[in-house]
Amino acid sequence: MEPVLDLAGIGFGPSNLALAIAVEEHALPVRARFFERQARFGWHRGMLLEDATMQVSFLKDLVTLRNPTSTFSFLCYLRERGRLIDFVNHKNLFPLRREFHDYFEWAAERVSHHVSYGAEVGAIGVRGDGFEFAAGTEVVRARNLVLATGLEANLPDGVAPGERIWHNKDLLHGVETLEDVRQVVVVGAGQSAAETVAFFHERFPGAVVHGVFARYGYSPADDSSFANRIFDPAAVDDFYAAPEEVKRKLMGYHANTNYGVVDQDLIEELYRRVYREKVLGQQRLLLHKTSRLTDVRSDGSCVIESLADGSRVPVDADVVVYATGYRPADPARLLGELADECERDEHGRLKVTRDYRLVTNEDVRGGIYLQGGTEHTHGITSSLLSNTAVRVGEILDSILRRPVAVAEAMSQLEAVK
Repeated sequence: MEPVLDLAGIGFGPSNLALAIAVEEHALPVRARFFERQARFGWHRGMLLEDATMQVSFLKDLVTLRNPTSTFSFLCYLRERGRLIDFVNHKNLFPLRREFHDYFEWAAERVSHHVSYGAEVGAIGVRGDGFEFAAGTEVVRARNLVLATGLEANLPDGVAPGERIWHNKDLLHGVETLEDVRQVVVVGAGQSAAETVAFFHERFPGAVVHGVFARYGYSPADDSSFANRIFDPAAVDDFYAAPEEVKRKLMGYHANTNYGVVDQDLIEELYRRVYREKVLGQQRLLLHKTSRLTDVRSDGSCVIESLADGSRVPVDADVVVYATGYRPADPARLLGELADECERDEHGRLKVTRDYRLVTNEDVRGGIYLQGGTEHTHGITSSLLSNTAVRVGEILDSILRRPVAVAEAMSQLEAVK
């Protein structure tokens, strides 16, 4: 059997990719492996639209806020790709989403020796001071686990994805199967919904595109300098220490920095299109305010119902796209029976320490760390890129502070000398 790992990462999206880089750069040797069920690295591939940009600065990449001198930075990626000067001349903090995905792939390739792709992780059990689980045909033992199982598509109750019913995460995959498109319905009022509406309106110039949302229109994201402090690493300390009532208020105050909001430029562009079509008398971009979608059938037929007066508009859609967001994957499902050993608060939520470690009973001596699913304890950056570089540094430091890990790492270092 292979030596016991210091840490096993479950899932290999941007969060655990950043952790793998932190392992690679650490002064002490760390036995780490990451297990990903996909055959290769991928991050929201279905929404890598040609002109879609990131909503965070390139400086909030995988490493810079933790280690500004890292060779894994976005700037080092640009230099290697031969675009550093071009990017500087562009005078833009927000790269194309496709470009940032290419950056992720570039970084993932450089740490691929830490990763097992196509590895489905089975039930996790306690073994001595750590854990044991199956990954494919291999049995893995690790003293610490870092769960980064990502986000799951959020669909309204009763809605099931199908040939004509999609979540926006499958947009680019699904659109390849479409030919003659007459009508499209997009549900949602956030950034992904607005991008999807704009995409269909451009891609199919003969199609009528319906945008459906409960509010009056798309609301702008608050990306002002003071509001952006909610994404600062120090804000995690503030949020973690705050009483529950204050946590709820902070999330309410600053929800419009991230949830259900749209970049101002895209809002203005969609408004220009609607107005232009009104002038020309050729409306095919129809935004249904204060409305909801009902009576959705698997063939795409549905009804747009006004919440204000109850009026109903039947639509025979070629495709219905729900841009209704994501929810954190429940780590308890992966942990199986081990989840019963994890403590919960009065609201039934997992208890998490400041260093992102689950609180477990005394029978569990290994550490279980979460990357994502900690919004109730650590705030809005729980599953966002904004604090990823700092978070992985804190998790790795916590793991290496554990007595067994430190002792073994030091002995390995002495052996190398």
